[in-house]
Amino acid sequence: MAGEGDKRKRFISATAANYFGLDPAAGPAALAAGLYARPELTSFLDDGNEFLLVVQRLGTELSASNKIEATDSKNNVLVFFKLRPDVITEDNLHSNILVSSMLDSPINTLYQAVRQVFAPVLLKDEKWSKAFDPKLQKLLSELEAGLSTVLRRSDPSYKGKKISEDDVQAILTPTDEFQLWTECAHHGSKWCNKERASHFKDLFEDIAKDYYNLDSLSLFEVVDLVETTRDTLDAVWRQTEHDPYPQPRMHNLLDVIGGSLGRYVQRKLAALKLWEDAFHSVKENLKAGILICEQWVSACEYLTGQLWQRYTPHPWKNEKYFPELLAKLGKRLDEVLAIRTLHEKLTLFLLPGEQNALHLAQVFEPFAGLNPVHYNPYTEPLWKAAVSQYERIIAPAEQKIASKLKKFISEIEDSPQQLLQTFQKYKELIKHPNISKELLFERETLLARLQDYVKDYQTDFETRCHGVPGDVSGPLSGKNLSEVVNNIVWVRQLELKVDDAIKLAEALLSDLSGFQTFHRNADSFLEQLKAYEQEQFGDWSRNIQSEVSNPKSGLCIQANSPVMELDRVFGTLNILYSDRLVTLVREVRQLSALGFAIPVKIQHVANTAQKFCKQAVILKQVAHFYNSIDQQMIQSQKPMMLQSALAFEQIIKHSKSGPGGKGQITWDNPRELEAYIKKLQAAAERLSTENRKLRKWHTNFIEKVISLMNIDLLRQQQRWKDGLQELRTGFASLESQAGFHYRIANSEHLTFQ
Repeated sequence: MAGEGDKRKRFISATAANYFGLDPAAGPAALAAGLYARPELTSFLDDGNEFLLVVQRLGTELSASNKIEATDSKNNVLVFFKLRPDVITEDNLHSNILVSSMLDSPINTLYQAVRQVFAPVLLKDEKWSKAFDPKLQKLLSELEAGLSTVLRRSDPSYKGKKISEDDVQAILTPTDEFQLWTECAHHGSKWCNKERASHFKDLFEDIAKDYYNLDSLSLFEVVDLVETTRDTLDAVWRQTEHDPYPQPRMHNLLDVIGGSLGRYVQRKLAALKLWEDAFHSVKENLKAGILICEQWVSACEYLTGQLWQRYTPHPWKNEKYFPELLAKLGKRLDEVLAIRTLHEKLTLFLLPGEQNALHLAQVFEPFAGLNPVHYNPYTEPLWKAAVSQYERIIAPAEQKIASKLKKFISEIEDSPQQLLQTFQKYKELIKHPNISKELLFERETLLARLQDYVKDYQTDFETRCHGVPGDVSGPLSGKNLSEVVNNIVWVRQLELKVDDAIKLAEALLSDLSGFQTFHRNADSFLEQLKAYEQEQFGDWSRNIQSEVSNPKSGLCIQANSPVMELDRVFGTLNILYSDRLVTLVREVRQLSALGFAIPVKIQHVANTAQKFCKQAVILKQVAHFYNSIDQQMIQSQKPMMLQSALAFEQIIKHSKSGPGGKGQITWDNPRELEAYIKKLQAAAERLSTENRKLRKWHTNFIEKVISLMNIDLLRQQQRWKDGLQELRTGFASLESQAGFHYRIANSEHLTFQ
């Protein structure tokens, strides 16, 4: 079996040549030149006691050995090994030889083999997991975890080099990175102390569990996870308690998170029949998958391209990170959604008979055997070919749709609003090239309408922008909004309408000659709106800062200032917390929500005002009661309430704090302020309760006197006496409670004083 006719040697030579990328066109002799003459190959094939054949590439030739040696070489290794101690023959060639490659280090190779091949089969496969002893399953899991730990702790290149925290070779998933910091927090390492590792572990804790159980989450839950991940990584990067997080580690973490999210989306969507399942279900899942991809791409660009590059304590250096594969996966999913959406619109627009005649049920046949969620450079040509074939199939249907749309649009083109709604409704259909071409005239009509639409809004804006909200010639007004917030909200609504017009034009009209002019005019109007918006905010900021500097403006609240004062002239109680402060707090909150950066000085005043707002509202209620209780009392009953009123007034007049009650109660003494408010509320409640009770007595007395006036004294003397006795009993009861006497002038005439 020696020489070129030896099938065994041809098998090993061809396998090795293919693995190492040698040119197969050179022929078997050239491929085997480095192996045929090697005694190690002969020994492996012909000696039953020789179990290993290790092949490496040296230049243009292949070398062989019968043992694996640790070297400094970067060359990959291909290992042939036997299952049984037999001589290799043509009969057992494919049943007694296993082939394995070894990349970088034996630890990494073993870890990957266990993780990717043997653990899934022996632990998760229903057939093999039943036959595999549970103790061995546990040992296999521990072996995988142990190898992972060794990889993270040891030299990644297995060459004895000094370890640094920039080594990320063993970090293949987000969980690997999170686990690394957990292990360092427990055991420490040469490059990271326990406190620092524990800090990072705690920061990652919010997302670590979700990534470990990623497959158990729904697509919509992962959309939220992406946002949480962005915030977590930002906190990790910008922390200042310990040495900063290394950029190479963060770059790798961004990469493996993107990879995990992409694979997750692929697994979830692969479970669907994208061309057969109900459109609603497919659409919602595809949208969620697209959103995951887009949000992570956006997060990476924002963090590494803007936020972190401007973060002086720990700036991101070099170019921003862009997860290219995830972005392209999102684009592929978007294409799938566009195809399904177009098909759905076609089925809704065409009658069943028309659908059958146009073979609409067979339009997805070009995608048979092609999984659209498996994006990579090798599947892209197949995908493009399938899309081209699909477009040829639906061309007749598009012609039919175009003629129907043309007729429908001609009936409503005199109604601008209906025209806009129609184009918006059928946008997915109209933007398809074939339909778009057929509707050229209609699209030009739409462009003219959009130009008029934007111009009308601009004229209306310029007419109203300097008026007072709510006036005929002023901005439209909303509820519970101050003038500045109202004007900005009004302008934002205009911006949204103009932006919608621009987006519709970009989607459907970009090929028309008048598009660029429209786009420039609309953009110019948008800039005008944004300038007005900034002008409104700028004027407000300057006015507020000016008021803050004016002690009499009502916006100057100091934490150590008194909470109230009693007017010695008019006797009214005034709370030193102006209504303007309440408005300011609301304005700051609303403007912040609208995306404006509030000046520090104003924000400080608003924060201080917000801090005391709750107490101020309660105090204002008490002050209103104090200032208006005089009008709520019945004149004849005022002396009866004198004691309670004086007690309440004493609490007001002696609002002192500190030892001996010498100091005034201030906003920055929350404990005393809270106690004082409770005291005030209790006194006010007593006075209010007493007033209500006396008013009720007074009403009862009036009713009884009226009833007495209706009694016939000649015929109903006893009834008169009984009624009079009831009055006297009521008087006596009230006298005993209030310590004040009601006088009765005579039995026929009653006077209350």
